Amino acid sequence: MLLLFIPIMITVNLAEKIGKILEKEVPFWEVMEYYLNFTIVFANLLFPIFLFLSVIWFTSKLANNTEVIAFLSSGVSFTRFLRPYLIGASIVAAIALLLGLYLAPKANTGFNEFKYKYLKGRAGVQDTKHVYSQINDNDIIYVSSFNPSDKSGRNFTLEHFEGNELKYKIFADQIKYDEKDSTYKLTRYVKRVVGQEDDSIFIQRRMNFDFKFNIEEFTPVSYAAETKTYSDLVRFIEREKKKGSSQIGRYEVVKYRKWSLPVSVFILTIIGLSVSSVKRRGGMGVNLLFGISIALVYVFFDKIFGVMAEQSSFSPLVAVWFPNIIFGILAIYILYNAKR
Repeated sequence: MLLLFIPIMITVNLAEKIGKILEKEVPFWEVMEYYLNFTIVFANLLFPIFLFLSVIWFTSKLANNTEVIAFLSSGVSFTRFLRPYLIGASIVAAIALLLGLYLAPKANTGFNEFKYKYLKGRAGVQDTKHVYSQINDNDIIYVSSFNPSDKSGRNFTLEHFEGNELKYKIFADQIKYDEKDSTYKLTRYVKRVVGQEDDSIFIQRRMNFDFKFNIEEFTPVSYAAETKTYSDLVRFIEREKKKGSSQIGRYEVVKYRKWSLPVSVFILTIIGLSVSSVKRRGGMGVNLLFGISIALVYVFFDKIFGVMAEQSSFSPLVAVWFPNIIFGILAIYILYNAKR
């Protein structure tokens, strides 16, 4: 089903984007690489849903041919009938886990870089206004505006604390990263050292500093979490928490989904089998309609709770696992009735 559906998605996407691709004169091999990454990204997202529909289609065929009744009438228990489905689901879940942890992040990197380079532009992909960041345990920096293209910022401020006490503060009209010597150049530099009674002020027109932070991580792109393997993502989230990032909810949703997606494979397999193992008057069409309806509800729950976690203080862990819990309970209930 994936092999049938992915070419349709590629055709629809290409028809929509072909104008911009031709306008930007994108090299053919970059387009081919983009659609390879496109295939991996969407296959990873749609794996459980298409497995679910495949189970319904296959089992409905068995039920319509009265083969399910023949199995159970010959003394095969429903649990034994379920076993090969669970073995198949285990294989698919392992593939989904491998995709989510390692392959999909690499594909997401190329997919998003192409999209923002040729199709959408860089606007909105990074926070560039009023950027705060805690670069270590003692230093907090701020710029009123940041330009990722030339790695420069306006109205730079650095505050150095020891405990809860401010020790000194650095101001500059501009900060710019110099790739030649890996230093930061500050223009119209002012340093104010806080004293016991009087403060000391030092002023220089230009000043070079070797700040211990990576300019690339100063304002991560909006899709940063999707491009990292699991271990890199865990470290990335820890760094962003120390910096006080406002995007932690989004990053943690991505992290928890890497594990929830394979679990959903088993839940949807059980629901699909239980629903379609009964021969119905409407045949396969009724089962597919019911299955597609459940799939849409599942996707709806997944998206709604994901957005809640990204845009509010709602727990990302609850948001990601709530659809699996609800549909897991539904799977147990439907399986119990199917056995009867």
